[in-house]
Amino acid sequence: MPQSLSKVLLHVVFSTKNRYPFLADKEIRNEMHAYLGGTCNQLGCPVLKVGGIADHVHILCSLTRTIAVADFLGDVKRGSSKWVKTKGGLLTKFAWQNGYGVFSVGQSEVERVREYIAGQEEHHKKKTFQDEYRQFLNDVGVEYDERYIWD
Repeated sequence: MPQSLSKVLLHVVFSTKNRYPFLADKEIRNEMHAYLGGTCNQLGCPVLKVGGIADHVHILCSLTRTIAVADFLGDVKRGSSKWVKTKGGLLTKFAWQNGYGVFSVGQSEVERVREYIAGQEEHHKKKTFQDEYRQFLNDVGVEYDERYIWD
């Protein structure tokens, strides 16, 4: 085959360090979501939806065939952390957690995941980030050690 083609859709989830509510201010949160989306696009990973609440984000995107997931998320997290620190105040102490969750999404699931990400504020009135993340891991059969998934 002379051409390399791919369509890999990802649902990415990661939180602020220790789930500190750095993104409680809606204006900063919206700016962060826009920044994350722009970074994904610049890296060749077209964003379909970015959302979240004060202590974590969700990204739905298509992964380009030329970048590894770890490199992609390292660039996204590093760039957005550096950018938001320029906003001053408490944000100068901003940090993302070390890890992340990445889940594959089938084409038929895109709209459901997009709606889920859009409804984060309502969703988290009933469920904490930790409970949500545990559910993701359990739903897809990822084994994990509770001692090491939170930082």
